[in-house]
Amino acid sequence: MKHQTKISLGFAPVIDSAIEMLILGSFPGIASLGKKQYYGHPQNQFWRLVGAVIKQPLPDMDYPERLRTLLAHRIGLWDIIAACSRKGSLDSNIRNPAHNDYSRVTDVAGKLKCVCFNGKAAASKAAEFAALGYETLALPSSSPAYTLSFEQKLKEWRRIAAPTSRPRQATRAANSGPVSPLHSSLFTLHYSRLKKC
Repeated sequence: MKHQTKISLGFAPVIDSAIEMLILGSFPGIASLGKKQYYGHPQNQFWRLVGAVIKQPLPDMDYPERLRTLLAHRIGLWDIIAACSRKGSLDSNIRNPAHNDYSRVTDVAGKLKCVCFNGKAAASKAAEFAALGYETLALPSSSPAYTLSFEQKLKEWRRIAAPTSRPRQATRAANSGPVSPLHSSLFTLHYSRLKKC
């Protein structure tokens, strides 16, 4: 029997009802899945890029604080794929993807205005969000596999700055201590169903 690559599950969305921007990636890489953290590969530039835009030292923070800081700046985080099989971490190797049901975010995030896509694979869903009336923005991938320089990537990523220029006041939940937002109802919605695409 031919060996089949096992199915991997992605992460729950990091959102609350106040977010105005949602950043969507494709699917976590091996390092991220191992750490149970978005953009957990040390060479992935996501935290440097967003930190530079919102003027916060995200790379120096622990993971729960990073997520709290994103929410304080009205930024949510998720991926387009809920589960798939894949050898390695390249998007081109993704097989049998089950896409997330985005209504589980849009129904909660009533102030959501802009959906940004981290890389080409994620941006394949841009038209769906545009059809719902959201502003969409395709950004160069923060992955180390995409070899554009950090400075060139940052020039494009600075386009996300406008909706996040004035952080909201921290809520009691955001100051509740070093819980892991991926497993706390204070910060995320856990998905229970997959949308096949």
